[in-house]
Amino acid sequence: MTADERAARTRAADDLCSSAYTDCSGPDTGVALVAVGGYGRAELAPHSDLDVVLVHDEGVDLGELATKIWYPLWDSGSQLDHSVRSLPEMVAAADADHRVASGLLDVRHVAGDPNLTLRLRTTMLAQWRKGARERLPEIRTASLNRHRLIGELAHLSVPDVKEAEGGLRDATTLRGIVATWLVDVPHTELEQSRQALLDVRDVVQGLAGRASDRISPEMWADLAVGLGLADDRAAQVHVREIGRRITHLSRLAWRRVDGVLSRPLSPKTPRRPVLEPLAHGVALSAGEVVLDRRADPAHDPVLLLRAATAAAEHNVVLAPATAARLVRECAPLPEPWPEEARHLLVRLLASGRGLLEVWETLEETEALTGFLPEWERVRLLPHASVIHRFTVDRHVVETCIEASELIRTVARPDVLMVAALLHDIGKGGLTEHSVAGEPIARVVATRMGFEQDSIDLIAHLVRWHLLLATTATTRDPDDPATVDLVASTMGTPEALSLLSALTEADAKATAPKAWSSWRAGLIVDLSRRARAALDTGVALPPITTDELTVPEDLNPASVSISVEPVPDGSRITTIALDRVGLLADFAAMLALQRVPVRAARVWAQGEYGVSVWEVGSESVDPAILRTKYDAIVGGRADPLTRFAPGADALAPTVVVRPEASEQATVLEVRAADRPGVVYLVCSALARLDVAVRSAHLDTLGPQAVDVFYLQEASAGALSETRAAEAAHAVRAALS
Repeated sequence: MTADERAARTRAADDLCSSAYTDCSGPDTGVALVAVGGYGRAELAPHSDLDVVLVHDEGVDLGELATKIWYPLWDSGSQLDHSVRSLPEMVAAADADHRVASGLLDVRHVAGDPNLTLRLRTTMLAQWRKGARERLPEIRTASLNRHRLIGELAHLSVPDVKEAEGGLRDATTLRGIVATWLVDVPHTELEQSRQALLDVRDVVQGLAGRASDRISPEMWADLAVGLGLADDRAAQVHVREIGRRITHLSRLAWRRVDGVLSRPLSPKTPRRPVLEPLAHGVALSAGEVVLDRRADPAHDPVLLLRAATAAAEHNVVLAPATAARLVRECAPLPEPWPEEARHLLVRLLASGRGLLEVWETLEETEALTGFLPEWERVRLLPHASVIHRFTVDRHVVETCIEASELIRTVARPDVLMVAALLHDIGKGGLTEHSVAGEPIARVVATRMGFEQDSIDLIAHLVRWHLLLATTATTRDPDDPATVDLVASTMGTPEALSLLSALTEADAKATAPKAWSSWRAGLIVDLSRRARAALDTGVALPPITTDELTVPEDLNPASVSISVEPVPDGSRITTIALDRVGLLADFAAMLALQRVPVRAARVWAQGEYGVSVWEVGSESVDPAILRTKYDAIVGGRADPLTRFAPGADALAPTVVVRPEASEQATVLEVRAADRPGVVYLVCSALARLDVAVRSAHLDTLGPQAVDVFYLQEASAGALSETRAAEAAHAVRAALS
């Protein structure tokens, strides 16, 4: 509907009501006829929910005025709700019900005393702003309850354009939030989306022939005609896109409201924004991730992913203005991606519930087009099966969220997360989506810079992501051929383990009935049988050592620390007289300096302990590191007080691998990648007088995967009792 058409409808409504008023009375002082638009549009539509109220000052005798107004309106056949109230009664009704108060924020003068209408507007706005801090939590609770009951407009198979999350009621709530003056949301975007949804509602009600807000499946084709769109698919995308945009604005607004309400009212609030550094070029301000002074988008192609990852991991807002600026100004990512970009994407995908709102911001600002153009294939694509709760794009995001809970169960969490992102990328065409998705996944993984074996594994998982679920529910699990089918298709225990995790995440993201206890039992049992048929046990990473030259001037009381630049970071080599706790001190040295460790190798070379650390910082000063090390060894710095275990949604896994070595006890540790993990592990072992003879430290996305070869200080592998004691101590240190 054009702006002229809207204006014509509004004038028609005004003229009808004004005519009814003027025919029976003049502009009596203290009496006014006002229109309250149903969810914002005060127009005479076929099934309008326009309200008209005859407002009067206390003590004014209306006589038969109200009756003389209502009869002409009834005779016209217009469907208008009407009432008569004094100004104090209007205020009392608004105080008693936030829905009434919200509706009275949108009052339009029709006829009568304009000063009374002005007083009504002014009083309503003043009352609304005065009680905003107490009223907003009540409105938030009511909105959340409604969302849980109705669902989300962008994903419902039968969308409700008024009551669903992202519908007209939420748009009205947003306007009310803006009217509080506590926070702001993009006005233009909100109003355009609201008007577009009102146009949809007009067509839907015309098709239904009644005051309906629900779009049934058979309406889409006619709705497309009514809106001037190409076909039913275009109509679905149009409606769902509006709903998603209003949902996005609503979530952003409520985040900002939460931030305002959580801050105490204080005249000492600093006028300048306080920036809390999160990563290079990225900071946190008022609960939103923004750029700091060091940011240089034109020369930092990874900055967008760095900002998005920081926001998701801290479960805060990625400021839309920041994302939009990065889309405009960021240098394009080179192909293949640098390691940091791939690492950040995996961390973003594995960030849990914080991913959803950040991903929505990336979608709304068209940031995804820059690094994942294939996303357009599934964007707002409805599922063919009604069992799905969400459109394909949202289902993929939910699969990533579910998969993030399972990263401790697999050897390659980075492969799992990217496979979760791409598992349905082949949908939208005529070819079976798992078949169509395999070559697309291969192209994307190659662009991301994965090595060839990882590319093959990701593509293989996308191709066969339905294998376990389909086979478990359609084949006889006791038939050896069933187990052989799964085992031969996946080939390795690692691939099967990844498929098991992906299957569980995919099912949980689909609907509760897709991962019922019955289905889950069948799938888990088939996976267990197939794993038994394959070579059990995942190979540990090989421990590689180099014979380094020990500096001639190195004495028992000194340490050698050297730094050399490598692509996207630095390599730090440390050499010192070997002792129990040496690795813990080196790890603390790097952690105190906030040097991001990507990987490390540690080994004993004669009487010396050697460690080589691959770090993500390009500016590391060995003199500063040596100062930190001396402070730790000298007892002037206590890392334990700085690196206490953080709140991790996933418990760390600590496993003794007795089959891995005859000369040492192998301890495999998986925990959240954060500063101080290696230090906490090594210090716990040092307190037990357990020596770390070699180690392989790696970071896969958000997870640290560390393997330690342990011996008693007097040499030799740990006994079973000591090994269990060491595992328990490490688990306690990280929990």
